[in-house]
Amino acid sequence: MARPHENHREDVAGRANVEDTPELLAYYNDLDRFGAGALWTVANKIEPWEPQSSSVPTLWRWNDLRGPVLRSVDLVTPEKAGRRVIYLRNPGRDEVAAAVGWIYSGLQVMNPGEAAGAHRHSASAIRFILEGAGAYTVVDGHKMTLGRNDFVLTPNGTWHEHAVAAEGSPCIWQDCLDIPFVNAMEANFYEVHPDLTQAVGYPVDDMTRTWGNAGLTPSGGDWSKGYSPMFKYEWAPTYDALQRYAGCTDGSPFDGVMMEYVNPATNGPVMRTLGASMQMLRPGEHTRAHRHTGSYLYTVAKGSGHSIINGKRFDWSERDIFCVPSWAWHEHVNGSATEDACLFCLSDLPVMRALGLYREQAFGENGGYQPIK
Repeated sequence: MARPHENHREDVAGRANVEDTPELLAYYNDLDRFGAGALWTVANKIEPWEPQSSSVPTLWRWNDLRGPVLRSVDLVTPEKAGRRVIYLRNPGRDEVAAAVGWIYSGLQVMNPGEAAGAHRHSASAIRFILEGAGAYTVVDGHKMTLGRNDFVLTPNGTWHEHAVAAEGSPCIWQDCLDIPFVNAMEANFYEVHPDLTQAVGYPVDDMTRTWGNAGLTPSGGDWSKGYSPMFKYEWAPTYDALQRYAGCTDGSPFDGVMMEYVNPATNGPVMRTLGASMQMLRPGEHTRAHRHTGSYLYTVAKGSGHSIINGKRFDWSERDIFCVPSWAWHEHVNGSATEDACLFCLSDLPVMRALGLYREQAFGENGGYQPIK
């Protein structure tokens, strides 16, 4: 039995516009028998005029998810689950378990004294701390203590494990990985450490203490790996840098006062496939709308407000998470007249830039602001 065939026609010069005929339909059936097809039937679909993201702008509210995330502690152990994580599902990306585009994200919870076994994989990851005290991560023998709004890298191929100190408190952090992208490349490997744990071979927080000093790199520091040696980026110096920068700039009309986290050895992105930034919206600030290629996942580090994404309003407060799909119009509003708001953003911008695919466009109507649908 012949399978139904597609025919995406457009009555535009230079685009495929071939009418079906009995002879062509028979021809398509013949091609199908040999595992082939006529490009003109699908060309307009696979080469759209502009990006057509299947991701849906989505907001995950902290107040909705915190309870269910904590409940998982009573239902499964880290040993059984591997990682006790509640992942974020984008309605348009269910098939690949992505939060947006080719980016996976979830909320991981651990109690004091618990540990997740050491492992490594082809996917690169970051952990952004949302709640609790005493969390730490060990990456290739380097132990990093973690506090709220800190984030830590677990780059491609590195041994890593997570735990909460016995004297700590229940901790929740956001995991973000390029798992869907690596799977799409058909290049994902996963390996469990033979000892299920790794020895700590360096002073605690040594990489941040070595590489995290403003304007300074270690004399003789030699780092040639494709990811940042500064495995941990702390909130306090980040917020201080934003405040200092805000004192001498008008900022971006589209992003407010925004700074990118970088690899201090190269001044490039923290990892090859995932980039990170923190932006400050000053009291009452309303950015203008723009859109760009790439997928963006925001976590509210401080304050409250709302964002307008493709004409729809999404109200957010601290620790909420929301996404902006590729080529979606978006603008941000700080809801406070007296306090600033800060948004942490994890994106695939390094991939867009490396492949020459980054493109940006300002919203040209209504003074740069979208009408709300």
